[in-house]
Amino acid sequence: MGTRTERNKTNPDLGILSARLLFGIQQELFGTLAAQGFDDLQPRHGAVLAYLDVDGVRATDLSRLSGQHKQVIGTIIDELEALGYVHRQPDPADRRAKLVCPTERGLAQQRAADKIMTAIQDRHARRLGREAYAQFKSAFIDVTDHQRRRQTPEPPRVPPSVTPKARNGFSISV
Repeated sequence: MGTRTERNKTNPDLGILSARLLFGIQQELFGTLAAQGFDDLQPRHGAVLAYLDVDGVRATDLSRLSGQHKQVIGTIIDELEALGYVHRQPDPADRRAKLVCPTERGLAQQRAADKIMTAIQDRHARRLGREAYAQFKSAFIDVTDHQRRRQTPEPPRVPPSVTPKARNGFSISV
């Protein structure tokens, strides 16, 4: 059977392959963006930037689309707002909600990122052949969608006032 390291070299599983692809693309994308003047961005910012629309998106939708927790998305939005890539504005459909919208700098970053991603995808399509790449991408989308549908819901959160003993039915601190 071999060691895990040997297995990951010769027959990596989907998790390893997906991570290698993600990290490789992030390195090229954010490195190229940095060279184009967007050197204040980090790969974690992609969880918001990749799903941002010109007309804005609610933070809850960004969380769902990216698969990240709402708290993580909120922190990333705060960072991007401080860096000048996004701003929040009231959602005209529901004044209680806020939309996260790109600023002019955010729009410029999106245009640059789109060009970089198109170049990366074109490079792979030329290397594999356009038809083989289209088949690969279709299968990858299918596997990704199927896996995301299988995600289990988060376990319920225990209120901070409940001690570990209380979770087992013994005591509650006040």
